[in-house]
Amino acid sequence: MVSRRAVRLLFATLLVVSISGLAYGAATAPTTASADDVPRPEPRDGHTVVTESAKFGTIVAWRPNGSLLYYDDTHTKYFDVDPVANESLTVEYTATDTIHTSGPTCESPPCTRNVVERVNLSTGETREIYARYDDSELAAEWHDHVRVDDERILIADIVDDQVFLVNTTTELVEWRWNAQSDFPVEGGGPYPEDWAHINDVSLLDDGRVMVSLRNQDQVVFLDRETGLVDEWTLGSDGDHDTLYEQHNPDYIPPERGGPAVLVADSENGRIVEYQRVDPDTGQATTAGDGVWNRTWQWRDARLQWPRDADRLPNGHTLIADTHGKRVVEVDEQGEIVWSVPVSHPYEVERLETGAESAGGESAARLGLESRTAERSDGGGFDPLDPLSDLVTFVVPSRVVNGVIFLSPVWMGRPEFAAALFGLGAALAWIGAEARWRLPALGVRWPVFRKK
Repeated sequence: MVSRRAVRLLFATLLVVSISGLAYGAATAPTTASADDVPRPEPRDGHTVVTESAKFGTIVAWRPNGSLLYYDDTHTKYFDVDPVANESLTVEYTATDTIHTSGPTCESPPCTRNVVERVNLSTGETREIYARYDDSELAAEWHDHVRVDDERILIADIVDDQVFLVNTTTELVEWRWNAQSDFPVEGGGPYPEDWAHINDVSLLDDGRVMVSLRNQDQVVFLDRETGLVDEWTLGSDGDHDTLYEQHNPDYIPPERGGPAVLVADSENGRIVEYQRVDPDTGQATTAGDGVWNRTWQWRDARLQWPRDADRLPNGHTLIADTHGKRVVEVDEQGEIVWSVPVSHPYEVERLETGAESAGGESAARLGLESRTAERSDGGGFDPLDPLSDLVTFVVPSRVVNGVIFLSPVWMGRPEFAAALFGLGAALAWIGAEARWRLPALGVRWPVFRKK
Protein backbone atom coordinates (compact mmCIF):
# COMPACT_ATOMS: atom_id res chain seq x y z
CA MET A 1 0.00 0.00 0.00
CA VAL A 2 1.30 3.44 -0.98
CA SER A 3 1.95 5.64 2.02
CA ARG A 4 0.43 9.06 2.44
CA ARG A 5 3.89 10.53 2.49
CA ALA A 6 4.62 9.08 -0.93
CA VAL A 7 1.34 10.44 -2.31
CA ARG A 8 2.10 13.88 -0.92
CA LEU A 9 5.56 13.76 -2.43
CA LEU A 10 4.03 12.87 -5.80
CA PHE A 11 1.60 15.79 -5.68
CA ALA A 12 4.37 18.15 -4.58
CA THR A 13 6.50 17.00 -7.51
CA LEU A 14 3.66 17.57 -9.95
CA LEU A 15 3.14 21.09 -8.61
CA VAL A 16 6.85 21.83 -8.91
CA VAL A 17 6.78 20.62 -12.53
CA SER A 18 3.77 22.86 -13.24
CA ILE A 19 5.31 25.93 -11.62
CA SER A 20 8.61 25.28 -13.38
CA GLY A 21 6.77 25.10 -16.69
CA LEU A 22 5.06 28.43 -16.04
CA ALA A 23 8.34 30.01 -15.01
CA TYR A 24 10.08 28.66 -18.11
CA GLY A 25 7.31 30.00 -20.34
CA ALA A 26 7.43 33.42 -18.70
CA ALA A 27 11.23 33.58 -19.01
CA THR A 28 11.40 32.52 -22.67
CA ALA A 29 8.29 34.21 -24.12
CA PRO A 30 8.95 36.78 -26.87
CA THR A 31 8.28 40.41 -26.01
CA THR A 32 7.79 43.61 -27.96
CA ALA A 33 7.44 45.81 -24.89
CA SER A 34 10.04 48.20 -26.32
CA ALA A 35 12.06 48.65 -29.48
CA ASP A 36 15.08 47.11 -27.77
CA ASP A 37 13.07 43.98 -26.94
CA VAL A 38 11.87 43.32 -30.49
CA PRO A 39 13.39 40.07 -31.84
CA ARG A 40 15.59 40.36 -34.94
CA PRO A 41 14.58 37.83 -37.61
CA GLU A 42 16.74 36.16 -40.19
CA PRO A 43 17.17 38.08 -43.46
CA ARG A 44 14.30 37.87 -45.94
CA ASP A 45 13.55 39.51 -49.28
CA GLY A 46 11.49 42.64 -48.69
CA HIS A 47 10.38 44.65 -45.69
CA THR A 48 8.04 42.95 -43.22
CA VAL A 49 5.48 44.84 -41.10
CA VAL A 50 3.57 43.35 -38.17
CA THR A 51 0.83 44.83 -35.98
CA GLU A 52 -0.21 43.76 -32.48
CA SER A 53 -3.74 44.31 -31.22
CA ALA A 54 -3.50 43.56 -27.49
CA LYS A 55 -1.00 42.85 -24.72
CA PHE A 56 1.50 45.19 -26.38
CA GLY A 57 -0.18 47.40 -28.98
CA THR A 58 2.60 47.94 -31.53
CA ILE A 59 3.47 48.29 -35.17
CA VAL A 60 6.89 46.87 -36.06
CA ALA A 61 8.79 46.90 -39.36
CA TRP A 62 11.98 45.01 -40.25
CA ARG A 63 14.40 45.66 -43.08
CA PRO A 64 15.27 42.78 -45.44
CA ASN A 65 18.46 42.14 -43.44
CA GLY A 66 16.44 41.67 -40.24
CA SER A 67 17.33 44.96 -38.57
CA LEU A 68 14.57 47.07 -37.03
CA LEU A 69 13.28 49.81 -39.31
CA TYR A 70 10.31 51.14 -37.33
CA TYR A 71 8.61 50.70 -33.97
CA ASP A 72 5.65 52.53 -32.47
CA ASP A 73 3.40 51.83 -29.52
CA THR A 74 1.54 55.14 -29.35
CA HIS A 75 -1.90 53.55 -29.68
CA THR A 76 -3.57 50.96 -27.46
CA LYS A 77 -4.08 48.50 -30.32
CA TYR A 78 -3.06 48.22 -33.98
CA PHE A 79 -4.95 46.16 -36.53
CA ASP A 80 -4.95 46.28 -40.35
CA VAL A 81 -1.85 47.57 -42.14
CA ASP A 82 -1.38 47.97 -45.90
CA PRO A 83 1.38 49.43 -48.09
CA VAL A 84 0.49 52.69 -49.83
CA ALA A 85 0.77 52.37 -53.60
CA ASN A 86 3.54 54.36 -55.27
CA GLU A 87 4.95 55.64 -51.95
CA SER A 88 8.14 53.98 -50.78
CA LEU A 89 8.07 52.44 -47.29
CA THR A 90 4.74 54.05 -46.48
CA VAL A 91 1.78 52.25 -44.92
CA GLU A 92 -1.73 52.97 -43.71
CA TYR A 93 -3.12 51.27 -40.62
CA THR A 94 -6.14 51.23 -38.34
CA ALA A 95 -5.56 51.71 -34.63
CA THR A 96 -7.57 52.10 -31.44
CA ASP A 97 -7.06 54.18 -28.32
CA THR A 98 -8.88 53.31 -25.10
CA ILE A 99 -9.97 56.41 -23.15
CA HIS A 100 -10.04 55.89 -19.39
CA THR A 101 -10.74 59.44 -18.19
CA SER A 102 -14.00 61.36 -18.30
CA GLY A 103 -14.05 64.38 -20.60
CA PRO A 104 -15.70 65.99 -23.62
CA THR A 105 -15.03 62.90 -25.77
CA CYS A 106 -15.93 60.32 -23.12
CA GLU A 107 -18.75 60.93 -20.67
CA SER A 108 -18.67 57.44 -19.15
CA PRO A 109 -15.25 55.74 -19.44
CA PRO A 110 -13.91 53.56 -20.85
CA CYS A 111 -14.51 54.84 -24.39
CA THR A 112 -12.77 54.32 -27.72
CA ARG A 113 -11.13 56.45 -30.38
CA ASN A 114 -10.59 54.72 -33.71
CA VAL A 115 -8.18 56.17 -36.22
CA VAL A 116 -6.74 55.52 -39.67
CA GLU A 117 -3.22 56.88 -40.07
CA ARG A 118 -0.50 56.95 -42.72
CA VAL A 119 3.18 56.71 -41.76
CA ASN A 120 6.45 56.79 -43.64
CA LEU A 121 8.41 54.00 -41.97
CA SER A 122 11.81 55.43 -42.85
CA THR A 123 11.17 58.98 -41.58
CA GLY A 124 8.46 58.34 -38.97
CA GLU A 125 6.30 61.13 -40.42
CA THR A 126 2.67 60.31 -39.51
CA ARG A 127 -0.56 61.81 -40.83
CA GLU A 128 -4.07 61.21 -39.55
CA ILE A 129 -6.50 60.20 -42.30
CA TYR A 130 -9.79 59.79 -40.43
CA ALA A 131 -10.91 59.25 -36.83
CA ARG A 132 -14.06 58.74 -34.75
CA TYR A 133 -14.94 58.51 -31.06
CA ASP A 134 -17.23 55.74 -29.75
CA ASP A 135 -18.90 55.72 -26.34
CA SER A 136 -17.95 52.14 -25.41
CA GLU A 137 -14.88 49.96 -25.30
CA LEU A 138 -16.31 46.46 -25.76
CA ALA A 139 -16.08 45.39 -29.42
CA ALA A 140 -15.80 49.03 -30.48
CA GLU A 141 -12.82 48.87 -32.85
CA TRP A 142 -12.14 49.26 -36.51
CA HIS A 143 -10.18 46.15 -37.43
CA ASP A 144 -9.76 46.92 -41.12
CA HIS A 145 -9.92 49.58 -43.78
CA VAL A 146 -9.22 49.63 -47.51
CA ARG A 147 -8.17 52.56 -49.68
CA VAL A 148 -10.67 53.18 -52.53
CA ASP A 149 -9.13 56.32 -54.05
CA ASP A 150 -7.27 59.43 -52.92
CA GLU A 151 -10.22 60.65 -50.84
CA ARG A 152 -12.32 57.64 -49.90
CA ILE A 153 -11.81 54.60 -47.69
CA LEU A 154 -13.94 51.61 -46.71
CA ILE A 155 -14.04 50.78 -42.99
CA ALA A 156 -15.04 47.59 -41.16
CA ASP A 157 -16.91 49.00 -38.16
CA ILE A 158 -17.41 46.45 -35.38
CA VAL A 159 -19.30 48.66 -32.92
CA ASP A 160 -22.14 49.43 -35.38
CA ASP A 161 -22.10 46.07 -37.23
CA GLN A 162 -21.52 47.84 -40.53
CA VAL A 163 -19.20 48.58 -43.41
CA PHE A 164 -19.14 52.17 -44.61
CA LEU A 165 -17.50 54.23 -47.35
CA VAL A 166 -16.36 57.65 -46.14
CA ASN A 167 -14.92 60.63 -47.95
CA THR A 168 -12.01 61.62 -45.72
CA THR A 169 -11.98 65.18 -47.12
CA THR A 170 -15.65 66.01 -46.51
CA GLU A 171 -16.09 63.33 -43.77
CA LEU A 172 -19.40 62.41 -45.39
CA VAL A 173 -20.41 58.73 -45.41
CA GLU A 174 -21.31 57.97 -49.04
CA TRP A 175 -22.37 54.31 -48.69
CA ARG A 176 -22.97 51.83 -45.91
CA TRP A 177 -24.14 48.27 -45.41
CA ASN A 178 -25.47 47.16 -42.05
CA ALA A 179 -25.39 43.44 -41.28
CA GLN A 180 -28.85 43.65 -39.72
CA SER A 181 -30.28 44.26 -43.18
CA ASP A 182 -29.52 40.64 -44.10
CA PHE A 183 -28.88 38.68 -40.89
CA PRO A 184 -31.11 38.01 -37.84
CA VAL A 185 -29.87 39.27 -34.49
CA GLU A 186 -30.75 35.88 -32.99
CA GLY A 187 -27.65 34.42 -34.64
CA GLY A 188 -24.00 35.34 -34.27
CA GLY A 189 -22.67 36.73 -31.01
CA PRO A 190 -24.53 38.43 -28.15
CA TYR A 191 -26.65 41.34 -29.33
CA PRO A 192 -25.96 44.23 -29.05
CA GLU A 193 -22.64 43.76 -27.19
CA ASP A 194 -20.68 41.95 -29.89
CA TRP A 195 -23.08 40.59 -32.46
CA ALA A 196 -21.47 40.42 -35.91
CA HIS A 197 -17.86 41.44 -35.17
CA ILE A 198 -17.13 42.59 -38.72
CA ASN A 199 -13.35 42.28 -38.75
CA ASP A 200 -12.37 42.62 -42.42
CA VAL A 201 -13.40 44.41 -45.61
CA SER A 202 -11.96 44.14 -49.12
CA LEU A 203 -12.76 45.98 -52.34
CA LEU A 204 -12.61 43.59 -55.32
CA ASP A 205 -11.55 44.58 -58.82
CA ASP A 206 -15.11 44.12 -60.11
CA GLY A 207 -16.45 46.63 -57.57
CA ARG A 208 -17.93 44.14 -55.12
CA VAL A 209 -17.12 44.35 -51.43
CA MET A 210 -16.07 41.25 -49.46
CA VAL A 211 -16.77 41.29 -45.72
CA SER A 212 -15.87 38.95 -42.86
CA LEU A 213 -18.62 38.45 -40.24
CA ARG A 214 -16.61 36.68 -37.56
CA ASN A 215 -19.44 35.78 -35.21
CA GLN A 216 -21.61 34.46 -38.07
CA ASP A 217 -18.73 32.26 -39.32
CA GLN A 218 -19.19 33.71 -42.80
CA VAL A 219 -17.46 35.64 -45.54
CA VAL A 220 -20.03 37.55 -47.62
CA PHE A 221 -19.98 39.44 -50.91
CA LEU A 222 -21.83 42.71 -51.44
CA ASP A 223 -22.94 44.57 -54.53
CA ARG A 224 -22.97 48.25 -53.61
CA GLU A 225 -26.15 48.77 -55.64
CA THR A 226 -28.18 45.69 -54.74
CA GLY A 227 -26.69 44.49 -51.44
CA LEU A 228 -25.86 40.94 -50.36
CA VAL A 229 -24.93 38.52 -53.16
CA ASP A 230 -26.34 35.59 -51.22
CA GLU A 231 -25.23 32.78 -53.54
CA TRP A 232 -21.57 33.76 -53.05
CA THR A 233 -21.59 33.48 -49.25
CA LEU A 234 -18.83 31.27 -47.83
CA GLY A 235 -19.80 29.45 -44.63
CA SER A 236 -22.89 29.68 -42.44
CA ASP A 237 -23.66 30.51 -38.84
CA GLY A 238 -22.52 27.61 -36.65
CA ASP A 239 -21.03 25.59 -39.54
CA HIS A 240 -17.66 25.24 -37.86
CA ASP A 241 -16.46 22.60 -40.30
CA THR A 242 -16.21 25.37 -42.91
CA LEU A 243 -15.19 28.41 -40.85
CA TYR A 244 -15.07 29.12 -37.12
CA GLU A 245 -14.75 32.81 -36.21
CA GLN A 246 -12.36 33.60 -39.04
CA HIS A 247 -10.11 36.63 -39.65
CA ASN A 248 -8.69 38.49 -42.65
CA PRO A 249 -9.97 36.61 -45.73
CA ASP A 250 -8.11 37.44 -48.96
CA TYR A 251 -9.79 37.14 -52.36
CA ILE A 252 -7.78 35.65 -55.23
CA PRO A 253 -9.38 36.55 -58.61
CA PRO A 254 -9.81 34.30 -61.68
CA GLU A 255 -6.77 35.72 -63.46
CA ARG A 256 -4.62 34.36 -60.62
CA GLY A 257 -6.33 30.97 -60.45
CA GLY A 258 -9.47 31.89 -58.50
CA PRO A 259 -12.10 32.74 -57.58
CA ALA A 260 -10.63 31.65 -54.27
CA VAL A 261 -10.59 32.87 -50.67
CA LEU A 262 -7.56 32.37 -48.42
CA VAL A 263 -8.54 32.80 -44.78
CA ALA A 264 -7.19 32.45 -41.25
CA ASP A 265 -9.72 30.01 -39.78
CA SER A 266 -8.96 31.16 -36.26
CA GLU A 267 -10.88 28.95 -33.83
CA ASN A 268 -10.22 25.87 -35.98
CA GLY A 269 -6.50 26.61 -35.66
CA ARG A 270 -5.72 26.37 -39.37
CA ILE A 271 -5.16 28.31 -42.59
CA VAL A 272 -7.60 27.29 -45.33
CA GLU A 273 -8.38 28.17 -48.92
CA TYR A 274 -11.68 27.70 -50.70
CA GLN A 275 -12.08 27.63 -54.48
CA ARG A 276 -15.36 28.49 -56.20
CA VAL A 277 -16.17 25.71 -58.65
CA ASP A 278 -18.93 24.45 -60.89
CA PRO A 279 -20.78 21.73 -58.91
CA ASP A 280 -20.97 19.48 -61.98
CA THR A 281 -17.51 19.86 -63.53
CA GLY A 282 -15.42 20.91 -60.54
CA GLN A 283 -13.85 23.66 -62.65
CA ALA A 284 -13.34 27.19 -61.34
CA THR A 285 -16.32 29.42 -62.07
CA THR A 286 -17.73 32.86 -61.41
CA ALA A 287 -21.28 31.73 -62.13
CA GLY A 288 -24.00 32.22 -59.55
CA ASP A 289 -24.57 28.48 -59.17
CA GLY A 290 -20.97 27.79 -58.14
CA VAL A 291 -20.04 26.24 -54.80
CA TRP A 292 -17.09 26.69 -52.45
CA ASN A 293 -14.72 23.75 -52.30
CA ARG A 294 -11.86 23.55 -49.79
CA THR A 295 -8.68 23.13 -51.81
CA TRP A 296 -5.93 23.71 -49.26
CA GLN A 297 -5.26 23.61 -45.53
CA TRP A 298 -2.18 24.19 -43.41
CA ARG A 299 -1.50 23.83 -39.71
CA ASP A 300 1.26 22.60 -37.48
CA ALA A 301 1.35 21.49 -33.87
CA ARG A 302 1.99 25.03 -32.62
CA LEU A 303 -0.57 27.03 -34.63
CA GLN A 304 -3.08 28.62 -32.22
CA TRP A 305 -5.65 31.26 -33.20
CA PRO A 306 -4.07 32.52 -36.45
CA ARG A 307 -5.51 35.84 -37.61
CA ASP A 308 -3.87 36.62 -40.95
CA ALA A 309 -2.58 34.75 -43.99
CA ASP A 310 -1.26 36.25 -47.25
CA ARG A 311 -0.32 34.37 -50.42
CA LEU A 312 2.92 35.82 -51.74
CA PRO A 313 3.83 36.03 -55.45
CA ASN A 314 6.48 33.32 -54.96
CA GLY A 315 3.83 30.82 -53.82
CA HIS A 316 4.67 31.08 -50.14
CA THR A 317 2.10 31.93 -47.46
CA LEU A 318 2.81 34.52 -44.76
CA ILE A 319 0.96 33.84 -41.49
CA ALA A 320 0.32 35.75 -38.24
CA ASP A 321 -0.05 33.08 -35.54
CA THR A 322 -1.47 35.13 -32.66
CA HIS A 323 -1.46 32.69 -29.76
CA GLY A 324 1.46 30.75 -31.21
CA LYS A 325 3.33 34.06 -30.68
CA ARG A 326 5.08 34.10 -34.04
CA VAL A 327 4.98 35.14 -37.67
CA VAL A 328 5.91 32.43 -40.17
CA GLU A 329 6.41 32.04 -43.90
CA VAL A 330 5.45 28.66 -45.34
CA ASP A 331 6.71 27.41 -48.70
CA GLU A 332 4.82 25.38 -51.33
CA GLN A 333 5.66 22.12 -49.56
CA GLY A 334 4.26 23.36 -46.26
CA GLU A 335 7.67 23.83 -44.64
CA ILE A 336 8.34 26.90 -42.51
CA VAL A 337 11.19 28.76 -44.19
CA TRP A 338 11.13 31.93 -42.07
CA SER A 339 9.92 32.60 -38.56
CA VAL A 340 10.11 35.39 -35.99
CA PRO A 341 8.72 35.34 -32.43
CA VAL A 342 6.17 38.09 -31.73
CA SER A 343 4.15 38.57 -28.55
CA HIS A 344 0.65 38.94 -30.03
CA PRO A 345 0.65 39.44 -33.83
CA TYR A 346 -2.55 40.48 -35.58
CA GLU A 347 -1.58 41.20 -39.17
CA VAL A 348 1.59 40.78 -41.22
CA GLU A 349 2.53 42.36 -44.56
CA ARG A 350 5.50 41.95 -46.90
CA LEU A 351 5.57 45.45 -48.38
CA GLU A 352 7.16 44.73 -51.75
CA THR A 353 4.48 42.13 -52.64
CA GLY A 354 1.54 44.56 -52.41
CA ALA A 355 -1.40 44.61 -50.02
CA GLU A 356 -2.36 41.23 -48.53
CA SER A 357 -2.47 38.54 -51.26
CA ALA A 358 -2.09 40.89 -54.24
CA GLY A 359 0.04 39.04 -56.78
CA GLY A 360 -0.42 35.67 -55.09
CA GLU A 361 -1.97 32.73 -56.93
CA SER A 362 -4.55 30.22 -55.75
CA ALA A 363 -3.59 26.93 -54.15
CA ALA A 364 -5.28 25.11 -57.03
CA ARG A 365 -3.14 26.81 -59.66
CA LEU A 366 0.03 26.36 -57.60
CA GLY A 367 -0.78 22.71 -56.92
CA LEU A 368 -0.37 23.14 -53.17
CA GLU A 369 -1.07 20.07 -51.08
CA SER A 370 -2.75 20.33 -47.70
CA ARG A 371 -0.46 19.63 -44.82
CA THR A 372 -0.78 19.09 -41.10
CA ALA A 373 2.83 19.47 -40.12
CA GLU A 374 4.48 18.34 -36.94
CA ARG A 375 6.93 20.72 -35.27
CA SER A 376 8.07 22.28 -38.49
CA ASP A 377 9.27 25.61 -37.09
CA GLY A 378 12.75 24.32 -36.47
CA GLY A 379 12.59 25.17 -32.80
CA GLY A 380 13.45 21.69 -31.60
CA PHE A 381 11.92 20.07 -28.56
CA ASP A 382 10.24 22.29 -25.98
CA PRO A 383 9.82 20.76 -22.49
CA LEU A 384 6.21 21.97 -22.48
CA ASP A 385 5.39 20.24 -25.79
CA PRO A 386 3.85 17.09 -24.24
CA LEU A 387 1.51 19.15 -22.02
CA SER A 388 0.61 21.39 -24.96
CA ASP A 389 -0.26 18.38 -27.12
CA LEU A 390 -2.41 16.92 -24.34
CA VAL A 391 -4.45 20.07 -23.80
CA THR A 392 -5.17 20.25 -27.53
CA PHE A 393 -7.16 17.03 -27.28
CA VAL A 394 -8.84 17.74 -23.94
CA VAL A 395 -9.87 21.40 -23.90
CA PRO A 396 -11.97 23.16 -26.62
CA SER A 397 -9.91 25.68 -28.59
CA ARG A 398 -12.26 28.54 -27.77
CA VAL A 399 -11.70 28.00 -24.04
CA VAL A 400 -7.93 27.89 -24.52
CA ASN A 401 -7.96 31.03 -26.67
CA GLY A 402 -10.19 32.89 -24.24
CA VAL A 403 -7.92 32.12 -21.28
CA ILE A 404 -4.75 33.01 -23.21
CA PHE A 405 -6.27 36.27 -24.46
CA LEU A 406 -7.09 37.39 -20.91
CA SER A 407 -3.86 36.09 -19.35
CA PRO A 408 -0.42 37.70 -19.03
CA VAL A 409 1.43 38.31 -22.27
CA TRP A 410 3.72 35.30 -21.78
CA MET A 411 0.81 32.87 -21.51
CA GLY A 412 0.49 30.57 -24.51
CA ARG A 413 -0.97 27.11 -25.02
CA PRO A 414 1.99 25.32 -23.35
CA GLU A 415 1.74 27.60 -20.31
CA PHE A 416 -2.03 27.14 -20.23
CA ALA A 417 -1.45 23.39 -20.21
CA ALA A 418 1.08 23.70 -17.37
CA ALA A 419 -1.34 25.81 -15.34
CA LEU A 420 -4.19 23.37 -15.97
CA PHE A 421 -1.95 20.46 -15.02
CA GLY A 422 -0.92 22.19 -11.80
CA LEU A 423 -4.51 23.09 -10.93
CA GLY A 424 -5.55 19.47 -11.38
CA ALA A 425 -2.72 18.27 -9.16
CA ALA A 426 -3.59 20.84 -6.47
CA LEU A 427 -7.27 19.90 -6.45
CA ALA A 428 -6.43 16.18 -6.30
CA TRP A 429 -4.07 16.83 -3.38
CA ILE A 430 -6.72 18.83 -1.52
CA GLY A 431 -9.24 16.05 -2.18
CA ALA A 432 -6.86 13.40 -0.87
CA GLU A 433 -6.10 15.37 2.29
CA ALA A 434 -9.81 15.90 2.92
CA ARG A 435 -10.52 12.20 2.43
CA TRP A 436 -7.77 11.21 4.87
CA ARG A 437 -9.15 13.57 7.50
CA LEU A 438 -12.83 12.65 7.18
CA PRO A 439 -12.74 9.77 9.71
CA ALA A 440 -11.02 11.99 12.29
CA LEU A 441 -13.78 14.55 11.83
CA GLY A 442 -16.46 11.92 12.38
CA VAL A 443 -17.80 12.21 8.83
CA ARG A 444 -18.87 9.13 6.92
CA TRP A 445 -19.35 8.79 3.16
CA PRO A 446 -23.07 8.69 2.23
CA VAL A 447 -22.50 5.48 0.23
CA PHE A 448 -20.75 2.56 1.91
CA ARG A 449 -20.59 -1.24 1.75
CA LYS A 450 -22.30 -3.16 4.49
CA LYS A 451 -20.02 -5.71 6.17
